[in-house]
Amino acid sequence: MLNKYARAFFTRVLTPFAAFLLRRGVSPDAVTLIGTAGVMAGALVFFPRGEFFWGTIVITLFVFSDLVDGNMARQAGISSRWGAFLDSTLDRVADGAIFGGFALWYAGSGDDNVLCAVSIFCLASGQVVSYTKARGESIGLPVAVNGLVERAERLVISLVAAGLAGLHAFGVPGVDVLLPIALWIVAVGSAVTLGQRVVTVRRESAEADAAADASGARGNEATS
Repeated sequence: MLNKYARAFFTRVLTPFAAFLLRRGVSPDAVTLIGTAGVMAGALVFFPRGEFFWGTIVITLFVFSDLVDGNMARQAGISSRWGAFLDSTLDRVADGAIFGGFALWYAGSGDDNVLCAVSIFCLASGQVVSYTKARGESIGLPVAVNGLVERAERLVISLVAAGLAGLHAFGVPGVDVLLPIALWIVAVGSAVTLGQRVVTVRRESAEADAAADASGARGNEATS
């Protein structure tokens, strides 16, 4: 749901900035690469040290590149399969860096093996959720389900919680519990979303196979 409505809003807001970059000769692919590098730096430099507030600030500055690059491609009329592939691939890299940063913190100074494992599960399940849709579509199925927690929800929940939890370093009490709560929410939500997509693909594949069998039966009758 967030992906549907928030993306449309921010796309409108960022359109002038996308046009500005195009006038300066910046390519959409360059924005994709720079944005991913910025997200990775924010996640893997700050998060493992427990600097969640500043890490979230850096990531937020770069995460909107995911909207800017596509906007630029549409304005310039240069949308391509390569651009879509690059954008989708680097989205997975950025997501992995964010949850990998959380896992490194809890495996190190955060000293919590359970939350380290939850962070790793969030990383892995997020990748698999994306894979199920891509794989289903690659075999000709629509995968017509949004799911409870998709990429936008995973990022918003985890980054908002991380940013607020980072205020603990500035003396705000009690906020450090927000990140563990958010990670559990993302983990459970991702598991539910994965189940929703698997069930949807199973149903759609059964319907497609039944339709193919019925079509083949009608063809045999016509030739007999």
